[in-house]
Amino acid sequence: MNPTIMRLSAQALFGRRRGLVLLLIPVLLVALSIVVRALTEAGTGYEAILSLGFTLALPIVALLSAAAVLGPEIDDGSVVYLLAKPISRHTVARSKYAVAWAATMGLGVLPLIVSGLIIDAGDSRQALAWGVGGIVAGTTYTALFLGLAALTRHAVVVGLLFALLWESVLGNVLTGIRWLAIGPWGREVAGEISPRVPVPGTGLTYALVASVIIAVGTVWFAGDRLRSFTLRGDE
Repeated sequence: MNPTIMRLSAQALFGRRRGLVLLLIPVLLVALSIVVRALTEAGTGYEAILSLGFTLALPIVALLSAAAVLGPEIDDGSVVYLLAKPISRHTVARSKYAVAWAATMGLGVLPLIVSGLIIDAGDSRQALAWGVGGIVAGTTYTALFLGLAALTRHAVVVGLLFALLWESVLGNVLTGIRWLAIGPWGREVAGEISPRVPVPGTGLTYALVASVIIAVGTVWFAGDRLRSFTLRGDE
């Protein structure tokens, strides 16, 4: 990790309009939980609210975080000056991933736990389960989207298509997609902690192994892509 790169990445993340959107997403999720709890009995709407946060808010936060720490530098060309420094490209990728990961945990995973406790304070185990599942999914989402940001300038569009079309829309129609979707892997982990969390049926071992492979592989790819970027000067 490089502290300077991490600091600059954090400034880029929260110093742009994306920072406002990132803060708005968890605020809306928690506010919705408060409204539901105020108007209904404890536990009512739990699955709907937490699924919304897990399948929509979490991947969007991960996408915006990953795109913000790397995408703008590629777009405006300033990444050339960064990569001109005698720093390993993989160190750059890992440092930027660490910042995006921290943002995803704080603004994507933590609101899941808070929302769960608001809706049903008596079922802390289920809230914790959603949080742990969110850590697994959020870690993998952030890595994947960082790889996309290093690969293409249209990472946000591609990421939205993956999260909304592939995982949400097609995932609800074609059950086989659960083997190639990050959200179901996180749910599988959450289901091991609380039986009240519905699981897709991929198995815990597969979910964990697949998450690790994607997370490690795409962060490595981002670093390798940055190295290739300096050699070719493309995009």
